[in-house]
Amino acid sequence: MDIAKWVTRLPATEFDYLALMGALQEYKRPRDKVSKLLRRGDIIRIKKGFYVLGPILRKTPGVCREILGNQLYGPSYVSLEYALSRHQLIPERVETVTSVTMHKSKLFATAVGNFSYQQVKLGYYSLGILSQTLDDGRGFLLASPEKAIADKVYFSRGFRDLDDLRVFLFADLRIEQEDFRGMDVGFFQELAAVENRVSLKSLSELAREYS
Repeated sequence: MDIAKWVTRLPATEFDYLALMGALQEYKRPRDKVSKLLRRGDIIRIKKGFYVLGPILRKTPGVCREILGNQLYGPSYVSLEYALSRHQLIPERVETVTSVTMHKSKLFATAVGNFSYQQVKLGYYSLGILSQTLDDGRGFLLASPEKAIADKVYFSRGFRDLDDLRVFLFADLRIEQEDFRGMDVGFFQELAAVENRVSLKSLSELAREYS
């Protein structure tokens, strides 16, 4: 079998063990083939049972790390610093893909980068998630700008007052005040009602102040 044939049978650059076995179904010993592909770098193991194509075989220059973020540990959505950077709310380029999940917090160090996950409760988790679709039809879950900010506040230190929170958002994170002024105040209020945290209530109050 020509190598191009098994590659075309894969659903995407990122795939799991079952998809790989399906692509290699014509080989007599597909597990041996997997070992060979790993040794040659044709495929790269991200974690047990999950892989990406090696650089030479990829149709696109890189992998979609947001999709990997969703698939490595889920359910989860991309948020916190990575989402803030993706929404262009903070000036820094963020390398670690930061996500929020309902499972235990976890960190994966992989061949294509680091992926971190922070745990929240179901009621809070389910709010403010956007579904993003790529040109090839695949998609991933991403925090809305408001949810990414709220998640960052949720996991940060306690804030003594609104001035302390204001310093955190506009000086420490360097979010532009004009960007914050356009945020959905009602969403922040909804989060504060679902998750009884002083920091989220303060965020809701600050959003009202800037509305």
